[in-house]
Amino acid sequence: MTNSNIAIIVAGGKGVRMGADIPKQFIEVQGKPVLMHTLEAFRRYDALMPLILVLPAVQFGFWDELCRKHAFTLSHTVVAGGETRFQSVKNGLQAIGTAARVAIHDGVRPLVSTETIARCFDEAARHGAVIPVVDLVDSIRQLTEGESLSVDRTAYKLVQTPQVFSSEIVLKAYEQDFSPLFTDDASVVEANGVKIHLVEGNRENIKITTEFDLRIVETLMQ
Repeated sequence: MTNSNIAIIVAGGKGVRMGADIPKQFIEVQGKPVLMHTLEAFRRYDALMPLILVLPAVQFGFWDELCRKHAFTLSHTVVAGGETRFQSVKNGLQAIGTAARVAIHDGVRPLVSTETIARCFDEAARHGAVIPVVDLVDSIRQLTEGESLSVDRTAYKLVQTPQVFSSEIVLKAYEQDFSPLFTDDASVVEANGVKIHLVEGNRENIKITTEFDLRIVETLMQ
């Protein structure tokens, strides 16, 4: 195992829930596409770390056009995604080429902090499988048949990315067949018998899914 770090940025969104004309990762915020802000967040953490961008193959040309338009020269490798996020991550993993600590991050989480990225990589060096989480601040209820029950919110966490794993652990985990129970990379790794360790995320690190999310990100970037 080496000390190298690699980030895989997964961006396969179609913008359906936002009603957008273009995929949400390409929507401009503060003068450039969301995805460029996300890539730059990892470059701020490590100026030399290899970045692998996973996009649907049909979006390669559009991405190239955006990079030219915005004079975006940040070094990264583009890999074709698959039909599912699981397959897209698997494709990205096939491009890492070396033993490393691998961060897997949502392309539409542009406000991940350098401190969160650092905590994830640092703890992954010790534990092999790490995810960032934040506390719930609202009360929550569990739905049951015909009713709902109040539950202790301190027993739950909100999960973010980047989720960081040793390459040995994550490559082996992605040899499994896909399951609908795989909601993120940690669930894939956990299903392969590996314990997941938690570190503090940053609350601004939201995933842009709706128009409301986009407005929040725009406000926070001002």
